[in-house]
Amino acid sequence: MTDTDTDTETEKKCGFIAVLGAPNAGKSTLVNRLVGTKVSIVSPKVQTTRSRVMGIVVKGDVQLVFIDTPGIFEPRRRLDRAMVSAAWSGANGSDISLLLVDCEKGVRRDTQAIIDRMKKEGKRAHLILNKIDKVPKEKLLELAAALDAEGVFDDVFMISALKGKGVNDLLNFLAKNMPEGPWHFPEDQISDMTERLLAAEITREKLYLQLRQELPYATTVETETWEDREDGSTKIEQVIFVERESQKSIILGKGGQQIKKLGSQSRLELEEILDRRVHLFLFVKVRENWGDDPERYKDLGLDFSA
Repeated sequence: MTDTDTDTETEKKCGFIAVLGAPNAGKSTLVNRLVGTKVSIVSPKVQTTRSRVMGIVVKGDVQLVFIDTPGIFEPRRRLDRAMVSAAWSGANGSDISLLLVDCEKGVRRDTQAIIDRMKKEGKRAHLILNKIDKVPKEKLLELAAALDAEGVFDDVFMISALKGKGVNDLLNFLAKNMPEGPWHFPEDQISDMTERLLAAEITREKLYLQLRQELPYATTVETETWEDREDGSTKIEQVIFVERESQKSIILGKGGQQIKKLGSQSRLELEEILDRRVHLFLFVKVRENWGDDPERYKDLGLDFSA
């Protein structure tokens, strides 16, 4: 390696940014906005994100690796505990932490619990007030002042992740504050998620958007086969696992109409993301107590024993 190569390498910057918050604060929406494409699924239902997802952004000589973490809440099930553990683990391994707060909801129990734990462990973060277009300016300023008084935030940013307002200012600030060092990922890589897992997540997102309140939490999706064909298209076979036989008919729908709609929506989005024709085949199977199966946690990158 020449001296010039060494100088170029040391001029580069790279850092990890953990995006924390209560469920539905807008973490995945923000990460997708920063990356410029979907790397993490989004739905109005809480606890959509189940594992840590990395979204990678290159800005000049700086590579920023955003860690979209599961929402932090009071866990009730084993899966809940593993998700919350993954979120805090993402924060512990990051250079910078962002705490997103939904301005409409304000400081509710889950958000206050996060702040209290940060105080207890001596952690600091940058405060991101999201959905600023949804609240009056007076309420926004009151919320910012109240949170700043907690004493754990270095800076406050006001954004709308959905509309992009204020996001560029946040990105510029983070890029300036990344540590020097070599990049961890190739320049053209935008996520650490494989295409197979992303495809499964896209289908799970459609499940969340279509089905009743509780059923999505009893489902998981796995990509079983992936075949890139000579004509440039891709054949994908996925299995939707449910916990009980009665749930199977709900996903299938009358005459199979529900799963046809689900497959059509998932296929169209996959074709847009993968930029090729997709042949998607969905199957529904019963796997009792999949939420207590260590293999499922391994696939999601979660700690079964958390």
